[in-house]
Amino acid sequence: MFSLFIIVAPLFLLAVQALWNGILPVGLGVKEKTFMQALGILVLSKILFGGFGGRHWRGSPAWKQKLKQRWDNMTPEEREKFKVEWKNRCGGRWGRHSEMNDASSMAAE
Repeated sequence: MFSLFIIVAPLFLLAVQALWNGILPVGLGVKEKTFMQALGILVLSKILFGGFGGRHWRGSPAWKQKLKQRWDNMTPEEREKFKVEWKNRCGGRWGRHSEMNDASSMAAE
């Protein structure tokens, strides 16, 4: 695991450096950043904006646990109603509405 970090970290820093130097033009008075300055930018962004997602590895977020608990307490009819409502709001598989939702929306009109 540590050896993977040793390989990935410099690549990530090079990506930050390349993005910084590629996005901010030198013509506007912004100087190109070195590898160590890219590390500083990365550490600063970590301090200002918080983690790289490491906290999420310790378990599922509280909202997932709450939703699972709610799901477990639903009757089969409530689950089906929830699924229909979810598909109605978010679309069916790959963004397409299911035939069931289309039929229910036509009935509502």
